[in-house]
Amino acid sequence: MLNNYLDISPEVRAALDAGKPVVALESTIISHGMPYPQNVETALNVEQLVRDSGAVPATIAIIKGRLKAGLTRDEIDYLGKTGHGIPKASRRDLPVLVAQGRDGACTVTTTMIIASLAGISVFATGGIGGVHRGAETTMDISADLEELAHTPVMVICAGAKSILDLGLTLEYLETHGVPVIGYGTEELPAFYTRKSGFGVDYRLDTPEELAKAFHVQQQLGLGGGMLVTNPIPEEYSMDPAVINGAITRAVEEAKQLGIHGKETTPFLLAKIKDLTGGDSLDSNIQLVYNNARLAAKTAVALCALEKG
Repeated sequence: MLNNYLDISPEVRAALDAGKPVVALESTIISHGMPYPQNVETALNVEQLVRDSGAVPATIAIIKGRLKAGLTRDEIDYLGKTGHGIPKASRRDLPVLVAQGRDGACTVTTTMIIASLAGISVFATGGIGGVHRGAETTMDISADLEELAHTPVMVICAGAKSILDLGLTLEYLETHGVPVIGYGTEELPAFYTRKSGFGVDYRLDTPEELAKAFHVQQQLGLGGGMLVTNPIPEEYSMDPAVINGAITRAVEEAKQLGIHGKETTPFLLAKIKDLTGGDSLDSNIQLVYNNARLAAKTAVALCALEKG
């Protein structure tokens, strides 16, 4: 039945059949993350970095109602050119978009779902969603957190976006039994910056250690995913005072304009980009590259473990 809805590209299918490492990549960053043609250039660069690090990239999206694990260059270009004309697709959107034969840019949540359906265990992204500031009254909590609790995919990111309430995000993940791993750090990175003031559950220092922890999690039948937080490289980390000031101003403007739900994150990121003179976008791109390299190395190590 799944073949009625899921298309796995020939390159990704061949890698999976041969037991070779594959890394899932999201498509929201292409359609909603940055302007054309920079979005397409970045997506293709990320795919090449994954290949250069020994794995096969599988960019994930919904195109004409088909769940896609692995895109062609033309499909990536289509997502980039169409931009915001393609709806962001979370778990709740999947059945309607597929049933109506529509397109969808995959968030962390839907990328995890489709990756798992395709048999892909490692996923690289920029940052995850989480508990939004003021969620104690708005109940605005990203579906990414719930997906991490249920879907067996390792998500490698630069931490939760610092537009969020990081403390409540960590509490939510703890409640749902999601391990939060710091790669080479004991402190949760805050997307644009390497430090947040909040600790992670465990520090691991090599891709092999990451792979083994995830492998054991799955062998024990614990279910759910694993969150690996990989700090942005030092040379691209932003001044905390500058980025936090921009975030505070952007959050206040979003409140004044009544922006909420799935429109919140794109608005905040665009506003922060404007307030920082584009520096936040440059940092965003570099942290995605950094996560793609680590994800590929971890996928290589995981394949070696699974082969015994």
